[in-house]
Order: sequence, then C-alpha cells, then structure tokens
Amino acid sequence: MPTPSSPRIYMDNAATTPVDEAVLAAMLPFLSEVYGNPSSLHSWGREAQKALDTARKTVASCLNTHPESIIFTSGATEANNLVLKGLAHSLTSKGRHIITSSIEHASVHETCDLLEQEGWEITRLPVDSDGFILPDALQNAIRPDTILVSIIHGNNEIGTIQPIEALGKLVRERSVLFHTDAVQTMGKLPFDLTRLPVDYLTLSAHKIYGPKGVGALYIREGAPMPTPLLTGGGQEHDLRSGTENLAGIIGLAKVLELAVFRMNEDTPRIQALQENLIARILETIPNAELNGPRDVSLRVPGNAHFSFPPGEGEALVLRLDLKGIAVSSGSACHSAVIEPSRVVKALGKSDEIARATLRFSLGRHSTQADVDRLLEVLPAIVSREKTAHRAQ
Repeated sequence: MPTPSSPRIYMDNAATTPVDEAVLAAMLPFLSEVYGNPSSLHSWGREAQKALDTARKTVASCLNTHPESIIFTSGATEANNLVLKGLAHSLTSKGRHIITSSIEHASVHETCDLLEQEGWEITRLPVDSDGFILPDALQNAIRPDTILVSIIHGNNEIGTIQPIEALGKLVRERSVLFHTDAVQTMGKLPFDLTRLPVDYLTLSAHKIYGPKGVGALYIREGAPMPTPLLTGGGQEHDLRSGTENLAGIIGLAKVLELAVFRMNEDTPRIQALQENLIARILETIPNAELNGPRDVSLRVPGNAHFSFPPGEGEALVLRLDLKGIAVSSGSACHSAVIEPSRVVKALGKSDEIARATLRFSLGRHSTQADVDRLLEVLPAIVSREKTAHRAQ
C-alpha cells in the first residue's frame, strides 16, 4: 500500500471523474427542495418541468442545436442501445444492414452482436495501425439496404479520434443515417451540430465531472425516430418512458456548460501533460508500444494507451495501485480468463501485445507532479512484471 506520505494519483479519468463542486451545488436543490415529478400538473410538478426545460435548453445551446433534439437517458449505454436497436426495428422495411467499426465501445459492439443473432447483417469496418477508419472502406461498405452507420468519435481505449465530419459527409452523400458515440470527446473538443453531419449523437455526464447515471441522445430534426426501448409513461417525446432523473439532468446541463466554458483552458493544459507522459514513457521504458496515433491532437485529450509486453495489463494495474496510482487495463476479464484487448488486436497487433496494455487518462486535476511520480515507479514495475511473466 502507498505510504502515508505518498500521494494518491488518479489517472483513470476515461472511466469516470469526480463530480465538480459547482455541479453538485446545482444538483442539491433538486434532491431536497424541487422534488416534484415533471409530469404532475400541480405547482411542484410545474416547477420541476420548468427546470427540466431549462436544462434541455442548456444542453442544446452547448451543442448549437434545438432543445427538441435532446433526449435524456440513463447514460450513453442506453442512448447507444436506443439508436441501434430502435432504428433496427423501426427501419426494417428499408433494410437490415448496419455498418460499424471494429473498435467500438462495448455498448455498440455487443448490441451489434445481438442484432446479428436476431438476423440483421453487421459490417465491422477494419482500422489502420493507428485505429483510423479508411474512408474508402466505409464508402465501399454502404449498400442500398444499409440503414445506419455507427462510428465512435474518440475511442475509449486507445484514444483515436475519427474524422467524423469527413466520414459523416460521405455517409450523408449516400443518404444513410449516421450515429456517433461522443462520450470521450464531449466537453473536451468543440461540437457544433449545425455543421457536424451526424443524425444521432450520444453523450454522458460522468466522464466530464458530472454525475453517473445520466446521459443524452441528440436526434437531428427530421431524422427517423427509433422504436423506444422503454414504454409506459411517454416521457422524453415518447422515446424514453420513466420519471426523469431531474437532479442528474440538472448536473448534466451544468457540467456541459462548465466544460464548454473551460475547454480553451483545460484541453491545452491536459494535452501538454499527455505529450510529456507519452514522450517520457517511450524514452524510458524499453519496448513500450504506444497504441493509437503519436500526435496528441489526433487522440482524446489526456489519453495515453500503451502495451508493455510481455506481461498482463491487470497485474500492472494492481502493482500501480499498490503505489497509490489508479490506471486501467485495456483487456477484458471474463470468468477469470484474461482476454486480449479486441481493440488493440484490431490494430493488427499480437495477443501478447494486446494483453499487456495500460490506459493512462489524465484530467482536469492532473499535474506535472503526477506524471513525474508515475515515471518514478513505472519503469521498475514494468520490469518486475516482465520478469515475473517470463518465469511462469
């Protein structure tokens, strides 16, 4: 365990972030004072409905779109499911073909697996060695029966930022619907939905210092409506029944507003730390492999994803945790069997490299001292893990 004098360092901001104090302050009245159900007709309900409408306007303003285009959900996973499953069922008469990529978030990847089992045809586009989708591959994959293209904006694991504007224009030229999961980039990069050619976009609060359990789906005006996953109350324009998580929605609106306001300050500072971290790991740790592009302007701000073969990413996570440093591994563990990262394998890398992964994700509270402390302990930890792995 870390000694009492050792700092505890959090470098897992891509997984979740602490709630900003200003966001918590904005939420608290809606947990105790303004507690009415927005669907109720009395004054308590009207007060809650007014707050809900204001939050919707705030989110829409941050994205430069219309309030009617914003649907609040329990998070991005629900929003992604709503788009994929909902459109698959509402557009069956048009076609049963969906295009996605080989490096999507699990909420898209596994939903497409399920749809495939139910009879839809899924094309998973390959990526190059840095994780970018090739426009020609996308163009060649579109067919007359293609109902949707779903491409993640910033990959949650390796950090690659897809050229969504160019890909979206290509898809729009073929009159196909386009969806992007913008969870990792929202609040870190500017979004203008009057210019970005997407029909559906998902976002989440807890990746940008907001509460867990709340997200939103943007639906372009005039775009087909998905079949609801949840029915029963008619909330959220009949697309998401259930009493709205008003306090969470207030938190989402506030944190997005703050993120947009602070973006010009936060993003360059975090990218400078990110550049320093990547450069020093490559310089000091033999055989370290950066996954994703080297240029930090092409990565999710703060993301640094490495492989340190041979070894296991989970073992490295635990060794760093003992030093008081929180990071994550890119591989998935199911039933005690450690599987190599499918995202890293999609880059054309071996199982050995795809098992030995670590994701460092810096955030608003990260400092140069944090990076320096990591580099004090990481080389020896990687060396010990390599030695232990070879001895097995």
